[in-house]
Amino acid sequence: MTARLTRRTLVVGMAAAFTLAGTVAHAQKRYDTGASDTEIKIGNIVPYSGPVSAYGTIGKAAAAYLAKVNADGGVNGRKINFISVDDAYTPSKTVEQARKLVEQDEVLAIFLPIGTAHNVAIQKYLNAKKVPQLFVGSGASRWGDVKEFPWTIGWQPTYTAEARAFGKHIVASKPGAKVAVLMQNDDFGKDFQKGVIEGLGDKAKTAIVAQQTYETSDPTIDSQIVSMKGSGADTLLILATPKFAAMAIKKANEIGWNPTRYLVSVSVSVSSVLKPAGLDVAKGVISATYFRDPTDPATQATKEYADYAAFMKRYYPAGDPSDSLNLIGYSSAQTLVQTLKQAGDNLTRDNVMKQALNLNMTLPMLYPGITVQTTPTEAYPIEQLQLIQFNGARYEPIGSVFGSAK
Repeated sequence: MTARLTRRTLVVGMAAAFTLAGTVAHAQKRYDTGASDTEIKIGNIVPYSGPVSAYGTIGKAAAAYLAKVNADGGVNGRKINFISVDDAYTPSKTVEQARKLVEQDEVLAIFLPIGTAHNVAIQKYLNAKKVPQLFVGSGASRWGDVKEFPWTIGWQPTYTAEARAFGKHIVASKPGAKVAVLMQNDDFGKDFQKGVIEGLGDKAKTAIVAQQTYETSDPTIDSQIVSMKGSGADTLLILATPKFAAMAIKKANEIGWNPTRYLVSVSVSVSSVLKPAGLDVAKGVISATYFRDPTDPATQATKEYADYAAFMKRYYPAGDPSDSLNLIGYSSAQTLVQTLKQAGDNLTRDNVMKQALNLNMTLPMLYPGITVQTTPTEAYPIEQLQLIQFNGARYEPIGSVFGSAK
């Protein structure tokens, strides 16, 4: 009997030991390169210099928000070590910086790298290395192709969807429009061009009467604007980054050309684009947004704006709260933090990517009704937009929010 009790005790004891071991194993923290009990290393590539240095403020706003998170205790007790570097908006430099961040700085993930051609240049490398390319700072549709590139995810609405909305609005509001297209000569411009053609539909071949491209190294686009005016176009689509968008609006006015103007959302900023062009000159410009307008008194009366303005004053005092580019850094950083929170103590690259593809959240400065949602097969976080028109002081909505809310 004593022997039976001893054996029974042994069996029970072993079962308890296995249960305890299983519990410990389940609770065990898991890390990949770039993560530890105290730190999460995140890399970021932004053009702080070069032809689109206006985008540099996106990186600064993101860094400021992550500094706020760290000051508040970090993410699950870990501080974010944010390593933000400059590529001067040059794809070859983007590749160089991505390799340095991965191989020397040993980051867990690369977050919010800016630019279409620049992200194309590093996409295969990051996917081969199985390093998350999180919330890409570009609206190219390729960032949602999780079958071919499972380690890449976009963030903002696609350029194609936005331009498609412009094309449809032109058909609905001005059926006989003669359209001129100014576009950046790269994948950024081509994605927008594709959407415009889709939106115009059957009218595309006859409606588009002029098309001009520019290089980001061009000193001006004066000749392109003069040429498009000569085509007789009464509608101008400005598929351009901030510096060149401001030039286009200003030059068209200088030569007495007053077409209906559509401006891509990456250049929607009042302070970075419309002010340099001239607020009176920019009156009537149509664009699209997925953010609240920080210059609108109605927005400024909300708690969401009050929190944002207080954040900017404390953590990025040199930044302009009215610059919508800062909203990209602020809001995408909030998306990153939520992803890391969901990852918990399993800070492997695989799990971080898994969490990025399982988001369902709202962000305070997104346009009301627009959400961030992803699934393992749906990698476009934001798919809704609001058409807006500049009244000389601020933007006003045209119609209602369009696009899929999933």
